[in-house]
Amino acid sequence: MRIIPTLSLLFGMALASHALAQTAAEEEACKADFQKYCAGTMPGGGRVLACLEKQLDKLSPDCKKVVQTHAK
Repeated sequence: MRIIPTLSLLFGMALASHALAQTAAEEEACKADFQKYCAGTMPGGGRVLACLEKQLDKLSPDCKKVVQTHAK
């Protein structure tokens, strides 16, 4: 029964990171920060980016650069 929640989490992370990241490197840069600060955020509509922007001062330097690049 652990497989379903794990797959759901991985699928959600893939969707969320796809909504933000344009490259595999950008996705990797924000993966840990997304999991730490925005895991409950539903992807789509810019929600992941907005969540990460709210945590900008806490993000890793690489993720901060990605978020700032994609922010409006």
